[in-house]
Order: sequence, then structure tokens, then C-alpha cells
Amino acid sequence: MRAMIFAAGLGTRLKPWTDHHPKALAMVNGKSLLQRNILYLQEYGITEVVVNVHHFADQIVDAVEQNRGWGSAITISDETDMVLETGGGLKKAAPLFEGEENIVILNADILTNLQLDQMVLQHKKTNALATLAVSQRESSRYFLFGSDSKLKGWTNTNTGEVKPEGLDMEGLFKRAFSGLHVIQTALLKKISREGKFSMVDVYLDLCAAESIYAFDHTGALLLDVGKPESLVKAASLFE
Repeated sequence: MRAMIFAAGLGTRLKPWTDHHPKALAMVNGKSLLQRNILYLQEYGITEVVVNVHHFADQIVDAVEQNRGWGSAITISDETDMVLETGGGLKKAAPLFEGEENIVILNADILTNLQLDQMVLQHKKTNALATLAVSQRESSRYFLFGSDSKLKGWTNTNTGEVKPEGLDMEGLFKRAFSGLHVIQTALLKKISREGKFSMVDVYLDLCAAESIYAFDHTGALLLDVGKPESLVKAASLFE
């Protein structure tokens, strides 16, 4: 199984670091976020990884080359011309996953001890098109799931926005997305959007017709390393 790490983002919340460096190379106890996620994937036997790049792309390429991929085979998906967000980035990288049935996707700025093997096992057992890591935590944006844990929609509780419009929310439960997903590569051919777009929109496009399930990892360690203060917290949680 291969994986993709999204590392192309501008990381505006992590200024001033990202004024001169990509977010993925922010350091936590001597290891970059990118290195930590590559090592995390190695724990589950995943050693072939695609990394997309845009912001200070050359620094990520140099780090990968100098460290020999930290023991993994790293392929770069180059978005230096235009950052494509998560959905557009995955679509651009699709040819790099030829021959795979399933792939793992994660954001470079997420650190977790989620049991990835259990998530992959559930994904395969349910024959889901996609399985989304979610947890019960405070957020402003939530995926909405039915009692069968299938994705039904999305909401922003700050603005009251609900997608799809007119969704009956009775009986649905909400969970915050953790930036980690397992998908069948068959999903790649079902992406109808072009250019720059989010995977959230892809899942909302497909959820009415496809099996997209929650993997609830509430209680597992999860940290979104998006702000300078979260780097300090990460250093206390991850050795």
C-alpha cells in the first residue's frame, strides 16, 4: 500500500516560520513534521509515499534527498505552478498510484497515534470507497454521519452552513475530520472537479451514491500543528 502526504500548503497560520520555510519542515524535538509522518507510516509497513509540494518546494525536495527519504521511497508531486488544495493535489498525483487498490492520505501538519492498521482493516471490511478518520472534539466544521456511520453531509456551526443544502439533520451525528483518510483508488476516476478544490467537496459530491464511512478514533492522540503554540505542545506530546 502507498500513501500521500499533503505538504503543499502555504501554512499561513504558522508564521513567521512559513515566511521562509514550508510548514512540513517545522521541527518537533529535532524531527520535521514530514519526517514524523513518514516514520508513522513506516510503523504500518507503508514505505512508498507521494509528497506534493508548492510553498518552498525546493526545501522539501532537498530535505528528502539529503535524508534519503528517511528510509522510505518518496515521489514528489510538483505543484509549484499552482497550489491545488487537497482534492486537486490528489487528482494531479493520481497516475502515481497506478496498480494500487487502496491508499492512505494524510496532512503533513497532523500528528497522531491513531491505530492506522485498524482503520485500514475497517476500510477493507466495509468495502468503503473512502474511510475518514474523525473524532468527537471541538471544531467549527463537522462531517455529518448517519446511524450506519455513512457520510451524509457537512456543517459549519459558526455560520450555520450545511451541505448539501436542505439536508435533514435529524438522527445525524457530527464528528470533526482529522486529516487522515483511506480511499480506494477507484475514487480517483470519480472526481469530476477540475483545478483547485478540497477533498471535503469531493466526499460531499459522492456521499449520496457511494459508501464513505467514519472511523471514529476519539481518545487517540491527535494534534493539528497549525500554529506556533501547537509546535510547543507537540514537543511535549511526541518524543
